[in-house]
Order: sequence, then structure tokens, then C-alpha cells
Amino acid sequence: MAQSSVRRATRPTGGRARKPRERPDAPPRAPVPWPLRALAMLLACAAMVAFGVVLARLTLQPSSASVPLTHTNLRPGDSIRDYLAQPAFRDTVKQLGGNIVLGVPFGVLLPVILPKARGVLRVLAATTVVMLCVEVVQGLVITGRAFDIDDVLLNTGGALLGYLLIGRRLSRSIHPPRRRRFRWYGRPPESRDTRTRTRTKAKAGRRPRKKAGPSREKADRPRTMTTWLRRKE
Repeated sequence: MAQSSVRRATRPTGGRARKPRERPDAPPRAPVPWPLRALAMLLACAAMVAFGVVLARLTLQPSSASVPLTHTNLRPGDSIRDYLAQPAFRDTVKQLGGNIVLGVPFGVLLPVILPKARGVLRVLAATTVVMLCVEVVQGLVITGRAFDIDDVLLNTGGALLGYLLIGRRLSRSIHPPRRRRFRWYGRPPESRDTRTRTRTKAKAGRRPRKKAGPSREKADRPRTMTTWLRRKE
């Protein structure tokens, strides 16, 4: 029994290497029918309108009691340090968490309403523009409110969080995938294939060029010093 086990262990496996099993390609996702897509966009629009009403009541409502406490902040990070330096932890969470939560609906609803707004940079740009407008109105028109750049940064961070957690998957499940002309690492493989095909077709249509022979002057010139001396003699 011991000898047979040794023979089995030392038995050669053969020169051929096993090929890895190829996984079958996943079937393409079926597109959502347009009535369901339109219904989802209408619901997202209604949710965005409701959020706009809540945002206006929270940010554009005058407060005469907080006039001596408000001040304009144009330096990023100053207001966040003040929030963190407050003795009551509840007030810190209320200020920081409230500003972050106000930006989450932008990251969730905006890619559903506007399919062309999908993407991290586009969501951040749209949220920044809207929140800058709100802060400018607060600083110029509303009593007891002031412009704060840290509020814009916190709102934008909330929009980014909402897009990465919910909005990205939700928009992909509703809208068809977006066509990309270029990727981060170069052109897609389809465009490369078409490019090589066009090159091969162009080469096949051309006539072969004739190699030009050496000119008479170059042919008459001696190649080495010995041949030159022999010709002189």
C-alpha cells in the first residue's frame, strides 16, 4: 500500500498545461420600457420639487434673532472648526450633519431626472452651482443669514455621498447605459478594431510603390579607396 501511494504521488502529470475555463459572458441587461422610465422620472421630479420647498424653508427664511451671530465666511474650514469646537456634541452633529443631508437628494434624484447629468463631476458641478446661488441669496437678501463657503462644501459632499451610494445604481437601473467616446485609458476596443480595418482597406487599395534604383552619379562613384586608385591608374 505504501509503494502504491508513492507511485501515485510521483506519477508525472504530463506536458500539457490545463487551460483555464472560460466563463460565459453575462447576457445584456434588458432596457426598461419607456412608460416605467417616464413614471420614474415624474416621481423623481415631484420628489425634487418637495425637496426644493423644504430647502427654501430651511435656508431662505429670515431670522432677526440671529443677526448678531451671523458673519460671512469665505475661508474654507473656518466654520467647520467652529462647529467642532462647540461644547455640545448635539449642536455639532446638527450643523455638520444637516448640511450634508441637504446635499444627498441632489446626488440621488438628479441622475434620474436628467440622464445626461450622470457622473461624479456633473453631479458635483450642478450641486455646487445651486448651493452657491442659495448662499448668495442668503448673504444679500435674507435677514439673519450670511454667505458661508463651508456650507457649500458640506452640501457638495452630501451630494457625492448620495450619488455613490444610491443615485448611481438607481440611474443605471432606469436609464440605458451612456455611450462613451473615450475612456480613461484610451479608446474603446470597437473603435480600435474599426481603425485597423480602415487602415488595412486603405493599404489594400493602394498600388505597390516601385523601389527607385541608384542614380547614375552614385553608381559612378567608387565605393572604396582601392577602386578609386585603380581607376586613376
